Amino acid sequence: MASIDLSKVLDKAWAEKSLPEVLAAPVSALKGVSERQGGLLEEAFGVKTVADLADLKYAHWARALATLDASVK
Repeated sequence: MASIDLSKVLDKAWAEKSLPEVLAAPVSALKGVSERQGGLLEEAFGVKTVADLADLKYAHWARALATLDASVK
């Protein structure tokens, strides 16, 4: 299995945690996302964890649209 440096995308406190722990972590575990911003994501979309954010249908839709746009350029 390949090794990935998670310190580039996670706050220092979370960089050495296991993948299941990170997925169950609050969104604020992601580098650059504050607790306040995490709270706003929960309020607006019900997103509580990193896994919830990854599964957010609106993020999937946006990614699909961006991919489609890139493929027609």
